[in-house]
Amino acid sequence: MTQVSLRDGSSLALGLDAGGSQTRWLLLTANDEIVASGVASGFSGMQMLDDNGCAAVDACLGGIANDVRVRVPEVVIGAVAAGVTGVGAGSPPLVELLAKRFSVAATRVQVVADVEIAFRAAFAPGEGYLVYAGTGSIAAFIDASGVLRRAGGRGVHLDDAGGGYWIAREALRRVWRREDEAPGAWHNSPMAVALFEAVGGDSSVNSARYLMERTRGEVGRLALHAVKAAERDALAAEILADAGTELARLANAMRSRYGARPVVVTGRAALMHAFIERGFRAHVSPDTDVKFQSVDSARAAARMAIAMLARA
Repeated sequence: MTQVSLRDGSSLALGLDAGGSQTRWLLLTANDEIVASGVASGFSGMQMLDDNGCAAVDACLGGIANDVRVRVPEVVIGAVAAGVTGVGAGSPPLVELLAKRFSVAATRVQVVADVEIAFRAAFAPGEGYLVYAGTGSIAAFIDASGVLRRAGGRGVHLDDAGGGYWIAREALRRVWRREDEAPGAWHNSPMAVALFEAVGGDSSVNSARYLMERTRGEVGRLALHAVKAAERDALAAEILADAGTELARLANAMRSRYGARPVVVTGRAALMHAFIERGFRAHVSPDTDVKFQSVDSARAAARMAIAMLARA
């Protein structure tokens, strides 16, 4: 069901915020009015590097396109902007795929890093630093000249400390290290019990296979077991606090490079539990103005699309 009355033939702006766990989409009129919104499975720009990954991204976008058309019959999309994890400076193949799926000219499609649209949802260029933790983690600063500066965000296999994937991997790693010291200790850890059930068994082979065979998003969702157990499991609480410490490191790196500015911490992983915020605040540079809050990245992306409509 649409939320506004549409004029016949009016072009709409579509914004997508794609992360490893989910993709949020939002359809706006040229006057910034919400027409429809939804959530789909996540994807990464890195998937565009092989045929199977491309097929998975195409399936996700096809599902969104069908959902849009069901929600808004005879919709005319005039521009698409997408913030996508893992695209770096952009992805021409993903631009082509978006253009095909939403019947838009490629010149009216823009793909940027997901952290760029998240930053624009929180700050104007030059104002502050964004620390974002979803499946991965990154800090961003768009300076007054419009240049995107980053810290972290190098991928879950290299770093991305403090993100959901890191929390999940740390949880499994620390559970098994404790087993080295006290075999069977996992029985007394609510987090470990839940993790072993999720990965399919209490053998380290199950844990290793899960990390190797599952997607970034699937692994990242294991972090929820640490969150659910944190109030009654000291190991889970420790991991979440350490995640906050790692995110504070990103904020401190930006401050050391570009000076003191306010910080917004956001992303599904960053906002999962108060222990993460506690760890962050204990280790961020003193006198830093910090806010933990949600940002509407899908709307920021849709507004980028509106700007393209205005240039049409």
